[in-house]
Amino acid sequence: MQNHFELFNLPPRFAVDAGALDSAYRDVQSRVHPDKFVNATDAEKRVAMQWATRANEAYQTLKNPQKRAQYMCELHGVDLQTESNTAMPMAFLMQQMEWREELGEARAGKDSDALESLDQQLRTARKEQLARIEQQINAGDYAAAAQGVRALMFLEKFGEEVRFAFEAIEA
Repeated sequence: MQNHFELFNLPPRFAVDAGALDSAYRDVQSRVHPDKFVNATDAEKRVAMQWATRANEAYQTLKNPQKRAQYMCELHGVDLQTESNTAMPMAFLMQQMEWREELGEARAGKDSDALESLDQQLRTARKEQLARIEQQINAGDYAAAAQGVRALMFLEKFGEEVRFAFEAIEA
C-alpha cells in the first residue's frame, strides 16, 4: 500500500509544498469522488469511497506539521508511545511548570496581557520545536524527532488551555 507521500506523488520529507499538496489532493479527489461513480457497481462505489476517505486522511496528516512529523516517525518504525512515554528533558519540564504557574496567576487575576504574553511564548516555542523536529527528521534521527513531537503535543494542548482561559476572561 502506498504511503501518504506516494499517494500524492510528493517527496517524503518534512517540508511539504502546501500548494503541491493541495493540488495533488484535488487531483486524487477528482478521480475518486462519489459523483463519478453514480452508475458504478456497489463494489466500485465502495472502493471509490475508501480511496476518497484515505485521501482525506492523508491530506489532513500531511497538512498538519505535528501529524506529519508523527507520521514520518511511524513510517520509519518509531512509535511515539504517546500514552506510555511521558519522559521529557528536565529543562522542558521546568518550563512547563513555569508556564502553568503563569497561567494560574493570569486566570486568577483575569489578566489578558499575561495570557497574551504566555500565548506568544507558546507560539515561539512551537515554532522552535517544529524547526528542531524538521532538522532531526532531515538527519534521520526519528527517535529524537518522536520526543520532539511529544513535546509539541504538550505545547498544542497547553495552547488550548491558554485559549480557554482567554475565553473565560472575555465571557
